[in-house]
Amino acid sequence: MVAVPRTQMVISMRLTQERAHHLIAELEQTAWQRLSCGDGAHGPRLYDWASVDIRPLREPGAGHWLLARRSISNPGDLAYYICFADERTHMEELVRVAGSRWAVEECFQAAKNETGLDHYQVRGYRAWYRHITLCMAASVFLVRLQQVAKKGGPLYIGH
Repeated sequence: MVAVPRTQMVISMRLTQERAHHLIAELEQTAWQRLSCGDGAHGPRLYDWASVDIRPLREPGAGHWLLARRSISNPGDLAYYICFADERTHMEELVRVAGSRWAVEECFQAAKNETGLDHYQVRGYRAWYRHITLCMAASVFLVRLQQVAKKGGPLYIGH
């Protein structure tokens, strides 16, 4: 699953290239479902969700969807995702995966703030790979150190 802008071009089931927001705008109101994408600080994170099949030329058993998340309080606020999974995947599972992205994004934001993950200008793959590997290792160390400090026990990084 990858978040995309509203202007993202996708191949519709009509075998035409269309913008994400145009495909979603064609949906009937009944296509939207109110689902939680996980618990937040103030309880379930409820949004309205809809999906559209895309990419008709695909491997057997594979599913491709354009997933849209719409704010309940501000229906004009939409987010879009392109999803790839087993064709039997239900909307609830796509929504759950979309919701899990927040934890990953928070991790990367913390690594940017604490270890300089975003302080590298790409000049070569090896150097870039070493930089992010070191930053993420440092991030794991800092998280573990914070956990140990809360418990008051000895620092042990391992299984």
